[in-house]
Amino acid sequence: MNTTLKQKILVIVGPTASGKTSLAVRIAQECNGEVISADSRQVYRGLDVGTEKITYEEMGGIPHHLIDCVDPHTTYTAFDFKNDAGKQIKEISARGHVPIVAGGTLLYIETLLGRKVVPEIPPNPALREKLEKLSVDALFEMLKEKDPTRAKNIDAKNPRRLVRALEIVEALGKVPEETAVECPYDAYIIGLSTDANTLREKIAQRLSETLQKGLVEETKKILADGLSETRLKEIGLEYRVVLEYLHGEIIEEQMKKKLIEKVWQYAKRQRTWLKRMEGVRWYEASESERMVEGVRGFLGR
Repeated sequence: MNTTLKQKILVIVGPTASGKTSLAVRIAQECNGEVISADSRQVYRGLDVGTEKITYEEMGGIPHHLIDCVDPHTTYTAFDFKNDAGKQIKEISARGHVPIVAGGTLLYIETLLGRKVVPEIPPNPALREKLEKLSVDALFEMLKEKDPTRAKNIDAKNPRRLVRALEIVEALGKVPEETAVECPYDAYIIGLSTDANTLREKIAQRLSETLQKGLVEETKKILADGLSETRLKEIGLEYRVVLEYLHGEIIEEQMKKKLIEKVWQYAKRQRTWLKRMEGVRWYEASESERMVEGVRGFLGR
């Protein structure tokens, strides 16, 4: 299919702390755009500090979508994102604006672009309740036994991914092999490139600010509002580390160091995924003018 007949969208990818959020706002301001968040955690209401959710002031007057729209008790999947983002793209385009998809949940983005087709299996609440009581190691061992092929290429330390895989195995017998379909969009993909040392420094700085903004206090409030520790651990690694601190398993200084290390490990996994991602136009974060020029050329402006 000729890409000129497809809806044009902009996509911004990069590891955590690389500057995707501010870049999306800048490009939206320059090109009359609206931002669709591709973040698997910012979609949940009430989890603001720990997920580094953009503030109203930081939005700079640009409409943002798929943020604060799902109850954290509810499981939100890549399939849900594909459908919801598709609706937002149509509505934004109908307003004469440019859809800008930005975020670090690369599975969401690749699913939206048709590069990964995820099974349309709804969550299984009864099974999920049982699985969420198990440790991440136990979940991984269970997946290895039930579906060795999926276990070879899953993030073995991500309980959310492991639980979802086991749900699919329960429904289908195994996780289907990843397939791809033709991309429904004409996508201009911008990738933010940051060297490892600089990125690690940015992660440390941002986590320091996150703690100052009240990450520990937010964790306490979320639990007081009725979200279980099991569910909170599933949603975010930052909250998992803070829970260790609140339980007295680690002291404050250990919590700070562990947060940096865990988020850095996550960023490294993102960088590995991004190296394999096709069609990305890579830029340094400082090259905003060149990015805007490229976008204008893509949009024919």
